[in-house]
Order: sequence, then structure tokens, then C-alpha cells
Amino acid sequence: MSCPTELRRLTTLAIESSCDDTSVAILERVHPQQSTPSNSDGTRIHFHEKITADNQAYGGIHPVVSLASHQSNLAKLVDRALRCLPTCDTTDSGVRLTERGQNDALTSDNHDGGSFMAKIPDFVSVTRGPGMRSNLSVGLEFAKGLSVAWQRPLLGVHHMQAHALTPRLASALHVKDQTRIKPNFPFLSLLVSGGHTLLLHSHSLISHTTLATTTDIAIGDAIDKVARVVLPSTMIAGSISTMFGPILERFAFPHGTTDYENYEAPMTRHQEITRRVTRWGWGFTPPLAATRGGSQNNSMQYSFSGIWSTAAQLLEKKLSEGGEVSSVSLDERRDMAREAMRVAFEHLASRVIMAMNDMKETDHNLADSIRTLVVSGGVAANGFLKKVLRSCLDVRGYGHVELVFPPVELCTDNAAMIAWAGMEMFEAGYKTDLGCQPLRKWSMDPNAEDGGILGVGGWEKKGEEK
Repeated sequence: MSCPTELRRLTTLAIESSCDDTSVAILERVHPQQSTPSNSDGTRIHFHEKITADNQAYGGIHPVVSLASHQSNLAKLVDRALRCLPTCDTTDSGVRLTERGQNDALTSDNHDGGSFMAKIPDFVSVTRGPGMRSNLSVGLEFAKGLSVAWQRPLLGVHHMQAHALTPRLASALHVKDQTRIKPNFPFLSLLVSGGHTLLLHSHSLISHTTLATTTDIAIGDAIDKVARVVLPSTMIAGSISTMFGPILERFAFPHGTTDYENYEAPMTRHQEITRRVTRWGWGFTPPLAATRGGSQNNSMQYSFSGIWSTAAQLLEKKLSEGGEVSSVSLDERRDMAREAMRVAFEHLASRVIMAMNDMKETDHNLADSIRTLVVSGGVAANGFLKKVLRSCLDVRGYGHVELVFPPVELCTDNAAMIAWAGMEMFEAGYKTDLGCQPLRKWSMDPNAEDGGILGVGGWEKKGEEK
């Protein structure tokens, strides 16, 4: 039973703990069948916060430190989130909460003080995978406890599916009619983060065919590694974050978009794989361009480790020549940062173009159905990436394809996207068994060995027997 309202509203509390971010969100949505342009609040985020583990001393993500951060902060975030639940007038579907005082850090913006009856969420969403199993377990077991205590369904969310659906969340937050959420399926998804690089053909909510993935490290990991060797040591030491990619972007382009407004995309595949020599006499060889016999030149694969190793080798060469790394000028370091990102981003674009060319040759109707490229994940916040992708698509005949990026604040890991993915899956009739386990690896492709999103155990669907 739910709180009586004019419209059927679904509410979920969501938890994200797959890596080093502990995040909690509360999302409420008018059911699409009751959504009309006259509704003032189609989808609303009542609460959304996250705490990132302090890994500064380790220069990267330390599993034990991140785990301890989840254990220390998750319960506090959930306690804070409960004060932001929508109110309810009935005791059989609500829980009475004591409001915190005005001087308490946990004061809610939704209520004035004293106690109030809060609506119990209709279901609990939580990241089930992929990610670090121990970290996932903290969030998953906490979510199971809430599910049992509240007697509400559990929804175990695929982390990368949530990234792919984030632009739909952004759309839902800005349109009154919830039947008009964009982008519509099908579309292409380019998921770029510190742990993943995936190009997908997103056919539907639960079906995403893998078109290309990385054979070594993820693009976000490569950019972070480049930053560690290219950025001046003072910038590394002064950073309070181990996410060095955004710092590298600001260093490379101190004047923002004006620094790359004259960027020209390669107009042919030949130009794309040609090594450009800089004024300093060095250059980055595009990934897979110089493989033995050219066997991987046109393969649907990504490779980013060479970009990082090239940057490291260039600086090591300065040492071998009797110089000092500290003597490398800021201008040369800045050019190195720009070139590393340019080559990495053009490599991303190359496989998107290859995939669309292949669709055009094999199924013209399929190619015509793709009108959107969703770019999501932490690296999607990079402004130069947006410029490179847009320019490459334009000069290669795909100017009609719309590029869709989530808001910057929703690019990195967050519980709002978990809440939204859970909402879409719940509305499609899915829920998760309480005996489900966290998954370190989990494909989105139904043709993969694990069967994709629905291929793993633990799913229950409304109207189907267990």
C-alpha cells in the first residue's frame, strides 16, 4: 500500500558503492501512464550526496581504504537521506522520523523540525556490479537490510547500464511529460571511465550489444596515468583528489574552450592513424596503427596503454640524455597533455565511425535508426572530448548524429543514476532476489558468456514464476 495521492508516484532509495564513492539518493517519479504535460513534477531528486574515500596518500584507489570509507559513511548518508523522504499521512505505509535540529548537520530542507511521517520507498535500488566485490557488498547488504525491514522489493542495478541511462534521467528531470523522455532506443552508448571503455549498440533497456571494448586499460585510467607523469609535481602534490584527469584537462587548456576552438578532426582514416610530430620533435603513435601486419588497424578494439607509456618514455628520455624531468618546460608538458588526449579521443571516435560505417554497409535501415550517441562515465565530463567527437562525426559524414552527454555532476559514479536505472527496471517489472551476490564482472551484452544484464541469477519478473 502506498500513500494516497492524486497521481501514482514511485519512490526509491538508491545506494552506490562499487568503487571509492559512497553515494545515496532518493528519487521520486510520476508513473509514466499518469504523466501529462500539466504535471509539475514528473521526476524529482529529493536527496543526492556522495563521499569519496581519501586515497591521496596512495596516488590511486586503495581497496582497503575505500572499503573502510564505505563502512564509515554509508549508514550516515542513509540516515541523512531518510529526512528527505516525501511525507505520508498513513501509518501503514510510512515511518515516523524525528527531524534534526537547525544546528545539526543532518537537517533536511524538506521539513521544519519535530517529527514527521515519511513515505517508505516503494523499492530499494543498489549497485550489484560490476565493481570491487568487497565494496559492492557493503552497499548490497545494507540495501537488503532496508528491503527486509521495510518489506519492499530490492533492485540490483548494473553499474554500466546506469551510466548508459543517465541522459534519460537528465531528460526526465527536465520534462513534465514522462512519456517524452530522451534519448529513445535504439542509440549508441560510449561508456568511458577509469575502469571501463565500452562502445555499445543499445537496442533496449536490457539489451546492449558490445561493439568495441578495451584490450588493456580503460581510457580514464590511461589519462590519469598520463597526468601523473606529465603534470608538474607541485600540481600532483597539491591535489586533494586522485582523479587527475580533470586536472590534466585544466592544465592542458588553461583558457578553456578557446584553447581548442581551432581543432581540426582527421578527415580520413589515413590522417587518423598518421603520427604527428610536434615542435619538440616527438609524437604519439595512434593506438593499433602500427600493429604487426596492420592486423588490428581496423579491428573493433580499443587500446590505451601505449599512450601512457609513450608519455612516460618521453620524460625518461630527458633523463637518459643527462637532463632532469623537472627541467621540461610547462609549454612542452602542456603540449604533451594535449597530444595524449587528442590521440586518445580520436581513437575513441574512430571505432564509433567504424561501427556506423559497418551498419551502413550491412543494414541501411539499422544505420538510419541510429540518431544518437550517448557518451557517459567520468571521462564524459571532459570538454575537449566533446569537441573531438563532434568534429570527427561531422567531417566523416555523421553530422546528423546527436551527441548526448549527462550533466557534469552526473558523469562520475553517483547514486542518482542507480536510482534511475532501478526505476526503469522496476517499471519494466523486474526485481532482485534477496539472495543475490555482488558481481565483480558483469556484461551488458545478451550474447556474452554470462548472458548480459539478465543472464546472471537473482532476477524475478512480475507475472513470471521463480
